[in-house]
Amino acid sequence: MLRIAQRELFRARFSSWDPKPGLRLLLSCPATTSSDYFQSKSASINLFRHPLGSSQRQHWCGYASAPQVHIAEAENTDTSTEVEKLSALKPTTKEQKPRVVVLGSGWAGCRLMKDLDTRLYDLVCISPRNHMVFTPLLASTCVGTLEFRSVAEPVRTIQPALSKSPNSHFFLANCTNIDAANHEVYCEAVAENPDKDDVQKLAFKVAYDKLIIASGAQALTFGIHGVKDHAIFLREVSHARDIRGKLLQNLMLSEIPGVLEEEKKRLLHCVVVGGGPTGVEFSGELADFIRTDVRLKYPHVKDYVHVTLIEANEILSSFDVRLRQYAIKHLTKSGVRLMRGVVKDVQPGKLIISDDTEVPFGLLVWSTGVGASEFVRSLQLEKAPGGRIGVDDWLRVAGLEDVYAIGDCAGYLPSTGKSVLPALAQVAERQGKYLARSLNKIARQGRGRACSASGLEEGEPFIYRHLGSMATVGRFKALVDLRESKEAKGISWAGFLSWVVWRSAYLTRVVSWRNRFYVAVNWTTTFIFGRDTSKL
Repeated sequence: MLRIAQRELFRARFSSWDPKPGLRLLLSCPATTSSDYFQSKSASINLFRHPLGSSQRQHWCGYASAPQVHIAEAENTDTSTEVEKLSALKPTTKEQKPRVVVLGSGWAGCRLMKDLDTRLYDLVCISPRNHMVFTPLLASTCVGTLEFRSVAEPVRTIQPALSKSPNSHFFLANCTNIDAANHEVYCEAVAENPDKDDVQKLAFKVAYDKLIIASGAQALTFGIHGVKDHAIFLREVSHARDIRGKLLQNLMLSEIPGVLEEEKKRLLHCVVVGGGPTGVEFSGELADFIRTDVRLKYPHVKDYVHVTLIEANEILSSFDVRLRQYAIKHLTKSGVRLMRGVVKDVQPGKLIISDDTEVPFGLLVWSTGVGASEFVRSLQLEKAPGGRIGVDDWLRVAGLEDVYAIGDCAGYLPSTGKSVLPALAQVAERQGKYLARSLNKIARQGRGRACSASGLEEGEPFIYRHLGSMATVGRFKALVDLRESKEAKGISWAGFLSWVVWRSAYLTRVVSWRNRFYVAVNWTTTFIFGRDTSKL
């Protein structure tokens, strides 16, 4: 009787489903209870989501001998059959506009989306974040000079067609593979809490006419043990939020009665590894925060707070020698300790450099450059030096039709005779602008469809000219280097006037007027009232 009751319960639950293409779920049923119903030990069904909801589904799976539902790869099934059953955006028809798919929402991808003519194309953006980060001002958010929303620009604001056009979409997902032969990309949805959110493993595919790989890069750790576990990178808004939270938490913990003096020194020792523009700017912002805010709001521990900047070679190596010397002098005067060395191990609460010196820390920020991401490394494509996706002079991926790569994930192939461009925002932005102009031209010539651009006149290749570099070092001082290269001659200066130029330039480069207003208001508020030290 129990078996009959369980079988009838299963029939009732199963009959209420409305299967849709999507995930492949395996219903593994014990033979003792379901062999007469399924004629086998397991059955499978494709569905998008259980209409009864997650709570009822868990209730059903809670019966001792009821079918167990879990997300998994189907065993012993044909791969092509599985691919066909994925939810998909199908290839465009003649009545529709050609579809451009952009992987990523960084500088390169967002500039391309902004300039792409959406009267000629439908646009699909696939990215694990729904905003672009204005990275030059990211360090300022770590100490409360700016609020986080001031440096985050929603992609739907950058390209309104993603909200207004019926055939343009933004998908919060990671691309897992590219099928260039069939002009399709395979993706997996991103969820904030993968343990609780059922859409985490939801897979789908998107057909494209033109594919733009602009997935960016990831922070380099050089394989050093403990970096990923104990250091915080500075590339995303989430990283800046973690740094700010950790910094404020350590300040408050150090004031608790009973904390030993040595532990106070460790908690309030902030270590920055990497002497590039990001590391130097963060060190300068942190020194300003200590000088103007910590000393006023945390007087009991103000003498314990210190900043150390570790660099293996020269800080700001791409800048003019005179500017580097100015930066060293100014940072030292601001209280930043400069240390030369190579980190060889990172352990909880301390790191060890090449001469076996142990450096205790309460906060460790890692900013040593970027390299090819795991996704880029997984692609079976011809690679440029450094593991980037190899492209030609027109930013086309070698050997693939209708596929382009721009930004930090792309690099010139050795056959072009050009060196790999630096991983800079201005490089990525100008590549996006160039490629958008090229794609618009292709569509106006009626070649926007997949496999229709063969024989098309190539046009002018992409040429990058460096416009210069800027970096702030704190206390209303900055560096401006307008040389085209390290060897070239040009204008460079440092000081208060450079700081005014730095702020003015970046304020005008912020994408939207809304965020320009936020940035201006945040700067004014900080100047008058000081930085916010609330830990939210």
